[in-house]
Amino acid sequence: MADNPIKALEGKIDQLIALCDELNSENQALKAKGAGWQRERQDLITKNDMARAKVEAMIDRLRSMESES
Repeated sequence: MADNPIKALEGKIDQLIALCDELNSENQALKAKGAGWQRERQDLITKNDMARAKVEAMIDRLRSMESES
């Protein structure tokens, strides 16, 4: 009789271990995705800054051309 509750407990423990493994894998995948999004965000910020600098340089050149004429 004592064997049956022990087997049931072993089964539940095995399920918990499997769930922990699954959650750990999912957590690692989400961390990797988050890191990828952070890299992409930083790349976009850099590109935006470069575009802003180019536009500002063009505006400055146009202003200097206006003042020369």
